[in-house]
Amino acid sequence: MDMIQNPILPGFHPDPSLCKVGDDFYIATSTFEWFPGVMIYHSRDLKHWQLAARPLDRVSLLNLRGEEASCGVWAPCLTHDGERFHLVYSDSKGKSKHAWDVSNYLTTATSIEGPWSERILLNHCGFDPSMFHDDDGRKWLVTLSQDQRPGRNRFGGIELQEYDPKQERLIGEPRIIFEGSDLGSSEGPHLYRIQDWYYLMLAEGGTGYGHAVTLARSHKLEGPYELDPDYPLLTSKNDPEAPLQKAGHASLVEAAPGEWVIAHLCSRPLGDTGRCILGRETALQRVEWSEDGWLRLQGGGRRAAAAIPACSLPEHPLPPLPEIRNFDEDVLPSEFQTLREALGEDQFSLTERSGWLRLYGRRSLYSNYDQSLVGRRVQHFHCEAETLLDYQPEHHQQAAGLVAFYDENSFYALQICGDQEAGPQLRLTCSDSRKETYPLADIPLPSGAIRLKATLQDQELRFAWASEEGDWHELETVLDASILSDDYGPRFRFTGAFFCLQAQDMTLRNTPADFRFFRYSVLS
Repeated sequence: MDMIQNPILPGFHPDPSLCKVGDDFYIATSTFEWFPGVMIYHSRDLKHWQLAARPLDRVSLLNLRGEEASCGVWAPCLTHDGERFHLVYSDSKGKSKHAWDVSNYLTTATSIEGPWSERILLNHCGFDPSMFHDDDGRKWLVTLSQDQRPGRNRFGGIELQEYDPKQERLIGEPRIIFEGSDLGSSEGPHLYRIQDWYYLMLAEGGTGYGHAVTLARSHKLEGPYELDPDYPLLTSKNDPEAPLQKAGHASLVEAAPGEWVIAHLCSRPLGDTGRCILGRETALQRVEWSEDGWLRLQGGGRRAAAAIPACSLPEHPLPPLPEIRNFDEDVLPSEFQTLREALGEDQFSLTERSGWLRLYGRRSLYSNYDQSLVGRRVQHFHCEAETLLDYQPEHHQQAAGLVAFYDENSFYALQICGDQEAGPQLRLTCSDSRKETYPLADIPLPSGAIRLKATLQDQELRFAWASEEGDWHELETVLDASILSDDYGPRFRFTGAFFCLQAQDMTLRNTPADFRFFRYSVLS
């Protein structure tokens, strides 16, 4: 039997919104503080996926400057009304115990590649907006409505309001149509009209190990909605043996006649650490309708399967990403992202030195502003990243190198650092919840370009260096990679680990660092 292996989008691909248009399937996922915003993947068989678009690629659509880690783009929803794609998304400006400062926006396009229209502000009431196109042509927005009043449930229910595309704004009064189940934290709503029912699919239980998918239904759009009596549809709560943990936040399509699937969020912890270095990922499950009109996992139970039977769709394989990226083009490879904003001419160049990525040093790795950094998701528990760096720092406030990065609080950096007296040195820096340590003494370096390498084997991370043609020198320190996870350090961490190329210069000289290639290899 042909099977689909989960997760279908490994490594930092949370909050999947699954959309079908003709024979094409699309999944949009959250990107938080990484730019461009929203990753949209394409498939024709639900098995092979390829990055198709990163629509929020300009400041007029997404301004993340200065935003704290794990804010930014939350839970996009991608839909199609027969003529245009509609992408709604939250931009979180802050997350405290008192309030979520979130704005919800809409952008549209006739093609998934764009161009995407200028954004339309929808509301500020909460997060996780979703657009529903009813059979009568009317459009509706559903979103979490937060309640900040003392003693109230902060997750104040699911709010419905009509959207008028001609006026490009919400109209009428919003109303709460469902308050959720006793699992709590009702969010991530999606509406579907199937035969005589309106179905409301929700994420509940929080986005951690209690996460779940629930379903409610009504014969009327405005409700009242009845909760599935056998809820939840999907969860890994209290199921430590489940291969996919944190299962929740789902969306639904009919993949082929009578064959239904949900895309959902999941995580895979490292052993018994409870830490998920690859972040929250995207998986698929086959679902079917019960006689009384409720969705059930195919095969029964509530556990997310690590592999599912493929749907009756023609095989459509796609080429894998190249292992080595040489910087020979005039744009960065699509799998790379930057922090909070696109790099400007004063931060990078792909033409100043032909065949090299040049990063001009800006602020440090601890900053929420002006970082000269490009990164690629870590998508495998056993993998390796390598680069060749040509860099001649002259001052101790100048550094560049290879970084294993979660956010400004948690990273490991192997950098060539300047020293006015001793000359360039190699230094390994650790930020463990911003407690900086140097587990390695500075190493004097030979002249010329230097290769840098990071090797991940489950929880263990090792760095090494070599001259351009020389043998590798492995650093003795074995690092704990699990600090690069949602589940370590401050609360409300939602992203995943990256391997990054980075340059910093606190002297304002913008000293350039040149990277010849980036290699990401999967290890056995």
